[in-house]
Formats: sequence, C-alpha cells, structure tokens
Amino acid sequence: MSIAENIAAVRSRIAAAAESVGRRPEDILLVGASKMNDAAACREAIAGGLTALGENRVQELLEKDAQGAYAGAALHFIGRLQRNKVKYLVGRVDLIESIDSLALLQEVQRLAEKRGVTQDILLEVSAAGEESKGGLPMTEVYSVAEAALGLPNVRVRGLMTIPPVCADPRESRPYFEKVRALSVDINEKLFHNELEYLSMGMSGDFEEAIRAGATMVRVGTAIFGARNYGAAT
Repeated sequence: MSIAENIAAVRSRIAAAAESVGRRPEDILLVGASKMNDAAACREAIAGGLTALGENRVQELLEKDAQGAYAGAALHFIGRLQRNKVKYLVGRVDLIESIDSLALLQEVQRLAEKRGVTQDILLEVSAAGEESKGGLPMTEVYSVAEAALGLPNVRVRGLMTIPPVCADPRESRPYFEKVRALSVDINEKLFHNELEYLSMGMSGDFEEAIRAGATMVRVGTAIFGARNYGAAT
C-alpha cells in the first residue's frame, strides 16, 4: 500500500475508535511520526492528506527541514529533548510535545523571549514512572503547569504521554485514562478549560488511546511502514 492509502486506512481506524465511544473523528489530530523516513516520504505523506508531522531526533529534523520535508504541514517535536538542543527548535517547530522538566520549560522561555516568539508546548507525563522514557512524574505535573502560566513566551497546549510497552494494547488503557483524568483536572483548575491537546497513542495502541480520550495520536509504522533500524546512520 502507498503512504496515502495507509493514511486513509489509519483515518478509518481513528473514525471507528472515536465513534465507538461517541466521539467525533474530526476532533482527533493525526500526527505522522516520520522518524527514519526521508524528506520524500514526508512530502508524500503531506500530499496524501497528513497535516502534521512529528520528529524524534533534532539532527534528523534539521536535515529534513533543510530539504523542504515539512512544507504544508505543522511540525512537532515528539522525542526526548536535551536542554542543549532546545535552541534548534524554539521558533522552528509548531509544537514541542516532550517538555518534561521545569529546567527545560525555563530554557524554552529564555530562548522564546530572546527570539520574540511564543512557543507552543505539551507537558510530557510519565504515567508509569519509567525513567527510560522521560516525562514528569504524575505528582509534579500540576506544579510545572502552574509555573508555565508565569512564562509569557510559553503556551501550554496540553499533555503527552507514552505508556509502557504492552503485549495487548488494551493493557495501555489504564495509563491513558490516568493521564486523561489529570488533564481534565489541570485544565479546569489552571487553564479555564482551554487546553486543546491530549497526545496519546502510537501505531500499536492509538485506538485504545482514542477510546480513553486522546485528541492527538502519533502514528509512524502504520503510515510509513516498518523502520529499518539496521540502515540508520
């Protein structure tokens, strides 16, 4: 199947999952996770109707951006982010989905203020406490979100999470539901119900994420095909 056909198939699955819980498919944003796919594949995905692409690695994002990979689509950074790489993203990407510390948040503010921009972000939440995946502990999300309200050049748009790898996608559901509950609480208490995004779910579990309340899913393999890690450079 072509990338465009894969996108159509994923959108059909999104619609079925949304409708199964009384939600509207158009309320869910599909982000193509384009890690290890070249600029031509990104352009093909955009031509196939994808409106947002997400990259995990800063260097790869910069190289593909220079090749015009993302023209016509919103660009998200969805990978784990080191503080010394923030300078490459602020003002360049539409959304940084992986802010997982107060220090990282403050660095985004410093650079955004210096550059005269407002940077949209998501706070990444560790629903299971896995240190290898990054993310704020559930108990710290509220305080970091509150701190963000005092930063004029940073705009929190919602939360993101990556659950533990589960053999059965249904096992991810409790983690998604925990983060959704946290999102609802923070939205009501701090953001006047203006938070738009709850980024949860990837190729293996996005339907469960949608049933749990995700408004954004990050799908790579189901769109671009299996990644060839052996060919990575």
